[in-house]
Amino acid sequence: MKKKTVQSILYQSFCLLIGLMTIAPILYAVSLSFMEQREILTKGIHLLPDKIQWKNYKEALRLTHLVRYMLNSLILAGGSSVIRVAVAGLAAFSFAFFDFKGKNVLFMLCMSTMMIPGDVVLITNYKTVADLGLTDTYFGMMSMFLVSVMNIFMFRQYYLTFSMEIYEASKVDGCGNFIFFIKILFPLSKPVTATVFISSFVSTWNTYLWPMIVTNKDTMRTVQVGVTMLNSRDGGTIYGPIMAASVMVLVPTVIIFILFQKQIAGGMMAGSVKG
Repeated sequence: MKKKTVQSILYQSFCLLIGLMTIAPILYAVSLSFMEQREILTKGIHLLPDKIQWKNYKEALRLTHLVRYMLNSLILAGGSSVIRVAVAGLAAFSFAFFDFKGKNVLFMLCMSTMMIPGDVVLITNYKTVADLGLTDTYFGMMSMFLVSVMNIFMFRQYYLTFSMEIYEASKVDGCGNFIFFIKILFPLSKPVTATVFISSFVSTWNTYLWPMIVTNKDTMRTVQVGVTMLNSRDGGTIYGPIMAASVMVLVPTVIIFILFQKQIAGGMMAGSVKG
């Protein structure tokens, strides 16, 4: 019993150390956001500000349309995540419950697209969006994030844990495929749905390259693009406002992870029993 206690203490201490190492850069960024420029550029280690002041936050809001950028990112991340959940859920439903010729081959073809780096098709995707006149539009920005093969795979693995008898019984009772999906299957898939939505929201919120390429108007920029606009002003880098803007951008994702961490863990484990 004593040996197990010692092992438990060592294991928890190790996990705590890893956690502190992971969160240390974030805590340091928060500390920098309250420092003056001279404190940030001083020689030696300066972990805490001499005096907490909100000047950097006010300056970040003054120099950029950060609130507008956050609204754009919210529309982009929220809208694309909802559509991604719907598309992934319906596609996985067909792969898990339908029996048609070439199903496995089609699924493997879908999975094989994961081997294609997104940068390879970046120019092609931009030309397509530009030809459709969707630049500087929310839908143009969302177009790259509406479908994810990994999310289809996660939903499929989760659906495979359901007994086919449920599906067959619903058909006997006169329940169509879409009604079965909406009223029975989807409500029972909350863990994986939450995981897909949250992971999609966070990754889309933090995306930088595609929104930068597909937008030209300043009012359509997203937060990640907006923060980079603070990088150089009058030939110098203003670290304080950059850190303040970064902290403000980080807050929504941190709140989501704190509120839904149990659902994320449950969704990651869902579908791991049967493949």
